[in-house]
Amino acid sequence: MINAALSTFGAQVVLATSSDENHPPENITDGKTETFWMSTGMFPQELIIRFPDNMKVSLISVHSFNVKRLRIEKNAQEEADKFEVVAEKEFEQTENGLQINDITLDGSTATHLRFLILSGYDHFVSVHKVGVQA
Repeated sequence: MINAALSTFGAQVVLATSSDENHPPENITDGKTETFWMSTGMFPQELIIRFPDNMKVSLISVHSFNVKRLRIEKNAQEEADKFEVVAEKEFEQTENGLQINDITLDGSTATHLRFLILSGYDHFVSVHKVGVQA
């Protein structure tokens, strides 16, 4: 399966509520778990990924650290202004490794996916990789 959330396939992070020059939001679309985006504290935190075309999304995989509650929303329009909730999940805390969570969707069509980190297990959270199977 192809990961449509990779920058090599045209996916872009078009919004992030926080950014650290050493851990920019674009790191989540490079396909590596060694690089990551890190929040600068406070919740909620938001990331929006835009795809080059509308596509049916069947599975979203999130590799993260210290994320407690995540909501995923979709938009199938050219403009990223109105979103619809497609999933909300509470992640288990991990001590020594990444949280790896797969979220199955019903094949919803999306041009944008918005990831809202509603809470964390600490003040700072990181997202290492997002996978989207279409």
